[in-house]
Amino acid sequence: MALPGLAVSPPSGQLTGHGLDGCYRDGLRILSRCEVRAAGGEPLVVQGRLAAADRARFIGTVRKAGERGPDPDIRMERLRSADGTEQLTFHSSATRHVRIPVEIRLGTDLAELGAVAVGLPGPELRAAVHGSGLRWSASGAHAVVSAVPAPQDVLASAGLLRWDLDLAPGGHRTIELRVRLDLDAGDVPGAHPSGRRRSGATRAAGRRGRAPVPRLRGDRPPRPWSPARLECDDHRADALLAGSLDDLYGLLVRDPAEPLDTYVAGGFPWRCGLAPAEALWTARMLLPLGTRLAASTLRALARTQQATPGAEFGRIPGTLRDAGPHAPPSCTGIEATLLFPAVLAEARRWGLPDQETERLLPAAERCLRWMRIASETTGTRRGGYVPDPAPDGPYRCETQAHAHRAALLGADLLADFGLPDATVLREWAADLRARFRTDFWLEDRAGGRPAAWLTADGRPLPHLGSSAAHLLDTGLLGGGTLAPGLLDAARTDQLARLLHGPALDTGWGLRGLGAKESGYNPFGHRSGAVRVHETAVAVAGLAASGHDKAAGALARGVLDAADSFGHRLPEMYAGEQRTAGGAPVPHPAACRPAAVAAAGAVQTLIALAGLRPDVPAGTVSVRPLGTAPLGAMQFTGLSVAAQPFAVRISRLGMGMVEAAADGLQLGS
Repeated sequence: MALPGLAVSPPSGQLTGHGLDGCYRDGLRILSRCEVRAAGGEPLVVQGRLAAADRARFIGTVRKAGERGPDPDIRMERLRSADGTEQLTFHSSATRHVRIPVEIRLGTDLAELGAVAVGLPGPELRAAVHGSGLRWSASGAHAVVSAVPAPQDVLASAGLLRWDLDLAPGGHRTIELRVRLDLDAGDVPGAHPSGRRRSGATRAAGRRGRAPVPRLRGDRPPRPWSPARLECDDHRADALLAGSLDDLYGLLVRDPAEPLDTYVAGGFPWRCGLAPAEALWTARMLLPLGTRLAASTLRALARTQQATPGAEFGRIPGTLRDAGPHAPPSCTGIEATLLFPAVLAEARRWGLPDQETERLLPAAERCLRWMRIASETTGTRRGGYVPDPAPDGPYRCETQAHAHRAALLGADLLADFGLPDATVLREWAADLRARFRTDFWLEDRAGGRPAAWLTADGRPLPHLGSSAAHLLDTGLLGGGTLAPGLLDAARTDQLARLLHGPALDTGWGLRGLGAKESGYNPFGHRSGAVRVHETAVAVAGLAASGHDKAAGALARGVLDAADSFGHRLPEMYAGEQRTAGGAPVPHPAACRPAAVAAAGAVQTLIALAGLRPDVPAGTVSVRPLGTAPLGAMQFTGLSVAAQPFAVRISRLGMGMVEAAADGLQLGS
């Protein structure tokens, strides 16, 4: 994947047109079939794997008539890139000249990714000869395949290209295919006169015909984060950090409205465009690698903010998201609106320049104003809580955590710039904190638990799940101190015990819903499956609140799961209890790669170092886990104050800064 291009295939490398197989560009499948035959049969593929997030490599052997014994003389190397290029190289180990016929059967339906993903592809189109290759057309879109060297025979009716390759002893021959997408501006809904389409989501399930899909600049943007590296006693952690950053770069896209700004798309196959909440979570979790991604993501979302006066003024738009069997869907726009000021405030602590902060501050103020108005005009006796999604609730536990953090971090930010409302926001947060500790805490013989949400009439629902981890995610204030949480110290300790208990901790991560709760389903999207993002939030929150043992156990579980997934974590996987010799099972609808899973892996690892910067004050503190759950660690290539930062953690849990910006003092 290297958005806006991506390719999907089985380990054989053959694109058969079945399922999601194909090469995609700008949300369209420009090649659904690419089947290679050599010497009259299919090559026997003995290895197929990712070489990087945007490249796959397949190795096969070719059997030809008259060969004796089991040893093949011809091997094929197939290298496929997400940008639409494919190289097939045939190597000969024969002792004499060999001629082998090679055929490549091509086809496409120019179907939209959303339709293909739900099993509704279009009919295969008829090809026409075009230069040294083939061309398919439908509704103003054209897929064109060119080949070098030019094929000796082209059979358009069958989508077939043919070569006769002469291989000298010990020699090789290469065929290169390149597929591209062309658009006619006048024939495509939503197209610009230049032929580029307006930004929009990939067409979803069941709807046929053309629809606007993301049309972005074809050149890849530079990585908006530092080249971080990890050297750890557990080398799987090194591979996980490198692989996660590679996947995140594959998901990086330019904002169509302002191509200099970039953000990370949600994931393949369901969210290849802007997912506001997930983009902000990703930017926040990558702050230790620099503030450039956060700044550009915030700018992109500020342009989408509701500007029409009214109840929705200041809110960031977002879609509804399934919330499990016990609650109505939640709104990702509300989550993004509450995240916006928190991400801006923390980005400044990591080194976002004041000039850039001031540019984004009005959008953050509008988010905070929307939050206060939404909590005051709910029309019920539960006024003071932020409802999600309807004005009369429900009032979700994690939504109040997001709102409380936004108020405290937002107040800190406004005070630093001498703006009004900082005191009002702190008072609003204190009031929320006092009422939350009464309304949202359910006492029981085991020590109590937070309610998952309150209904419109104020009735608490007790279902325990991984979303409670957001109560531990308080955020950074000035001086590198943690903001106070919605729970007091005793209840924070109790929540840590619950998160570390067998009802939630599978051994691979946290269940979305406890194993003993009604409606629990290990494959439940929000009712039992392990979501990497929420487990990462729990690791960071537990580490920050001093619960080293629980944080370390969760971090090791995520690392073990990542190892079984080849260091590319899916968005979620089954919440079944870990057993000896077992392995986590991916959810069938999980995005992979997924932005919040890859960024969550990065956050999980860096959280073990306990970095707390305050660049405006010129300080940074290092508070690693004393248990050193992964052994000795050395992070290099991090970024604090826009300068390289390196830290070493010993096997005894002691931290030492090895590189930092000039003038940055080590805090206590």
